[in-house]
Amino acid sequence: MLLKKKKKEGESNTEPVAPATTDPFEKFRSIDWLREWTRDRQREKHFAKRHKSPVIRKLHKLWGTNSGWICVFMVGLSIGALGGLITLGTRYMSDLKNGVCLDRFWLDQQLCCRWQNDTLYVTDTCDEWKTWPEVLGIGASKNQSFWDYTVEFLFFCIIAAFLTTWAALLVYMFAPYASGSGIPEVKCILSGAILRGYLGKMTLFVKTISLTLVAASVLSLGKEGPLVHLASCLGNIYADLFPKYGRNEAKKREILSASAAAGVAAAFGAPVGGVLFSLEEASYYFSVKTMARSFFSALIASVVVRLANPFGTYQTPLFFVDYRMSWSFLEMIPFILLGIFGALIGCLFIVANLKWCKVRKTTRLGKHPVIEVLVVTIFMAAIAYHNPYTRKATSALIQELFDRCNYGGQQTDLCNYVNITSDSGEPLLTADNYGHTGGLGPNLKSALWKLALALVCKLIFTVFTFGMKIPAGLFIPSIAMGSIAGRLMGIGMEQLVLTWQGNSPWLKEHCQVGVDCVMPGLYALIGAAAVLVGVTRMTVSLVVIMFELTGSLEFVVPAMVTVLITNWLGAYIYERGIYDAHIHQNGYPFLDGREKFESTTPVKAVMNPRPGGVPLRVVSQDTVTLGDIEQMLKDTHYNGYPVVDNEIDNNLIGFVERTDLKLLLNYYAHNGEIGKGHHSSQSTVRSNSLSAASIESALNDLTVYSAFSNATTTNASNSRGQLGEKTASLHIPKKLMDTTPLSIDGEMPMEKVVDMFIKLGGRHILVTKKGRLLGLITRKDATRYVREVEEQGSDDEHESEEIELIGEPKPNEVNNGGIEYIRL
Repeated sequence: MLLKKKKKEGESNTEPVAPATTDPFEKFRSIDWLREWTRDRQREKHFAKRHKSPVIRKLHKLWGTNSGWICVFMVGLSIGALGGLITLGTRYMSDLKNGVCLDRFWLDQQLCCRWQNDTLYVTDTCDEWKTWPEVLGIGASKNQSFWDYTVEFLFFCIIAAFLTTWAALLVYMFAPYASGSGIPEVKCILSGAILRGYLGKMTLFVKTISLTLVAASVLSLGKEGPLVHLASCLGNIYADLFPKYGRNEAKKREILSASAAAGVAAAFGAPVGGVLFSLEEASYYFSVKTMARSFFSALIASVVVRLANPFGTYQTPLFFVDYRMSWSFLEMIPFILLGIFGALIGCLFIVANLKWCKVRKTTRLGKHPVIEVLVVTIFMAAIAYHNPYTRKATSALIQELFDRCNYGGQQTDLCNYVNITSDSGEPLLTADNYGHTGGLGPNLKSALWKLALALVCKLIFTVFTFGMKIPAGLFIPSIAMGSIAGRLMGIGMEQLVLTWQGNSPWLKEHCQVGVDCVMPGLYALIGAAAVLVGVTRMTVSLVVIMFELTGSLEFVVPAMVTVLITNWLGAYIYERGIYDAHIHQNGYPFLDGREKFESTTPVKAVMNPRPGGVPLRVVSQDTVTLGDIEQMLKDTHYNGYPVVDNEIDNNLIGFVERTDLKLLLNYYAHNGEIGKGHHSSQSTVRSNSLSAASIESALNDLTVYSAFSNATTTNASNSRGQLGEKTASLHIPKKLMDTTPLSIDGEMPMEKVVDMFIKLGGRHILVTKKGRLLGLITRKDATRYVREVEEQGSDDEHESEEIELIGEPKPNEVNNGGIEYIRL
């Protein structure tokens, strides 16, 4: 009962209910990694003391070891199936914008034509698939008239607007946390923050439905980032089924890290890339054991996706390619140019998107998210319909750009090459068996400028889409922009080689006349990696994901070179990737260990209490009463309170958690020793009272360093005679508090304090001077200070102003912004 009640108070067992606020820092709560890890060790020791049987101990150890594997197996299985269902639903509704399968309306175009022919789907149309003009009996798509075009245009825009509007309504009405990519927030949660409801069941349900709807619309977004959020929701839900992980926030984040890896694997069919993504981009602490479980969960998700075959290719990679050629070192020059392009367009996108998100947040536009989604969808649909490369599904576009031309298979405008002949009509160069080397045909020339317009449209569309109150990922739009640029450069290089091939002996040596020496699809692959790095700043994980996506390992070296060039140049132009930039702009409490922070300001200038601020609530061991503690818990929402010996000496004894004080109140309430005749306060505490055995068991599970032993019970029982009234003095047992909390000298520079928060994972650090308590600094205080220094460019102002105002408080000082002792 006690643990269930505590769970309702917050997502963490150690987190109180926070008051409603618009401050992003206050929406998040922080966990104490040190305390959570200690509690996990104490849980094992406590179980060993209670159960002496070797058989029970071995079974308990076996269950504790394997429960994590069972949990990540469930996550991988669920997110694989969920990802397959989302992909199938997206394909169906995306095709619904263009037509319907009359005999089997529940089939998309690919399945409809496969059912009719019982063969692989290789053509754009089949007899069973009807466009909307054909359904209405207006005309046939083969001889498209003005009315056919108009009807198709209207259906395209109306269905796209219908899908996105419903998705926006679902998010707005039922689960606001279901919007966006989710990766910035998941990064904060994995770093130790808690955002209640963000990984809940309603968020999972609403985001699954709304993601399927918006991914089928015309908006420039992907479903890969949101799948990481959905996998994390599943990990949070399943972790609560196992007490080892559900009651310990640090252990739960091991499951969430594995869930993030499974989400990428379900999106791309890339298990190794998923593990590296969780390690490089998402996770804050990533142990070897977590890596093994992440790989297992990602493997299960990939197997389920392969069995479900949602891509319709019977291949694990999302964009399978088959390049039957190698690359030349001469091509490093255009590869480097693609890297430079990726850095430039990535930085341009980040800056433009951040500015637009700021406009959205600071104007009336942000108050009407559903209307914004509807207007943007109609605007984009009206523009995108007229260009075949913006009208078709983004995944289909990427596959076409990656593919090599093959005269024995389906031909597109990108493969419209022609023979080159001499003046006498003799063929000089012919399109080879791979479909290249010939001159540009009329359809290919038309496709080039359409692709150039599509690149500009994709960039603008993505800037306006990412940040709206709908699920939206960035992986697929970034890959699409890069693949378009890469294909254009590949065709350009191909024609350059074609022009100089017969006249340059040096070029003849490296590329035989009439042989396909340049593969435009390869350039599309390299360009996709470059733009994705420019936007997200991932490196190793991105290279692995790209080649798991395509199933091609021959071109790892040029991809690595391009990725490094993009990352270096992008970091020089704009320091942060899109996810870190949104974390910073939204004010999330995230300390990035990869960023260098320098500050010589002493911690006493940043700690609490501050001049004119809220006094620091301190428990005085020799004067505190039961009524004081009860009133303090009602008036404040802090996670814990420093404990000093008395108001005169102010010597630090330890730190007591809020949850442990509540357990102590319940313990005395059960024994009936809360003051007689005290009305509402007494009844409130007694209503939550439990048996002594239950309270001692809960204390054993939740105290920091030691179990609530018989000695503690004896001390409490001996004090009952003195606790007949709430004004009686109360002695907090030492085993109930942390007697060795993290504490530092007030002169320590802030750069060291920030480093301690990052590497040790503490939630708070006490500031002392020769054992005397000066104040307290929390992880949020340190994060706020880092943001202020970054915005001002220097910490000199903080140093000169705050040190002069605060100084060193006197031991018995009680004033606004000082230390307030709990003796109410």
